[in-house]
Amino acid sequence: MAVISLRLNEKEESMIEFLSNYYEQDRSALIKYSLKELYEDIIDKEAINEFEAKEKKGEVRFIDSSEIINELFQNSG
Repeated sequence: MAVISLRLNEKEESMIEFLSNYYEQDRSALIKYSLKELYEDIIDKEAINEFEAKEKKGEVRFIDSSEIINELFQNSG
């Protein structure tokens, strides 16, 4: 396991303290959680960009919830 030294100015330290208290997590857990969230944001953005590229090519399309409901009612009887 790696140990990382992190230098924070007073404002950043205050933010960490506030968030640590708010989320009831120690500083280390809070920073790890934040890193995971940032990484997941990148993965989500890549998936969205991939979908939008396919959508522009006409390979896929977004289906509105009303379309799904109408389809379900049409097929139910």
